Amino acid sequence: MSTQKEAIRQPADEVEENALRIDKDRSEQIIDALNTDLANSYVLYHQLKKHHWNVEGSEFLDLHRFLEEAYETVEEGADVIAERAQALGGVPVAGPSNQEERATVEFEGEDVYDIRTSLENDLAIYGDIIESLRDHIELTNNLGDYTTEEQLRGILVEVEEDAHHIEHYLEDDTLVLEEATH
Repeated sequence: MSTQKEAIRQPADEVEENALRIDKDRSEQIIDALNTDLANSYVLYHQLKKHHWNVEGSEFLDLHRFLEEAYETVEEGADVIAERAQALGGVPVAGPSNQEERATVEFEGEDVYDIRTSLENDLAIYGDIIESLRDHIELTNNLGDYTTEEQLRGILVEVEEDAHHIEHYLEDDTLVLEEATH
């Protein structure tokens, strides 16, 4: 048992002044947007991880590797988002229940679906995240926070690229032939 006294350094819902000279009102708006993006990222991260664990079939290895790369990319972007929220004087949303509550996208649940359905569910979340990132890029530009704008643009590039790859996986053209059922 720890003998340290518990002392809260910063309540999660408070924004402190920052050294970046972005005033508190603008910082609060940006941190709010970043925390939404952070929460959405972790919903997607966990869903991609789930699909990575459960993918089966003749295209298993390629999809298994892609999903691993995709969730690692999402996690890297989430880290950038969280660190920027902190640099702006905020507290990044943390913990599964807080992130789920804050997210504007929804985890598909515990059930295991066929890989096509799984990827369609992933693509739907990617689309929602892309729209949110675009809105937040515009917000940060309008508020004069060009660094956060640039960071979100970089994340958007990666998110769009992975969404595009999923779109390719969902195409009808494949070398795998299904057995005809009569």
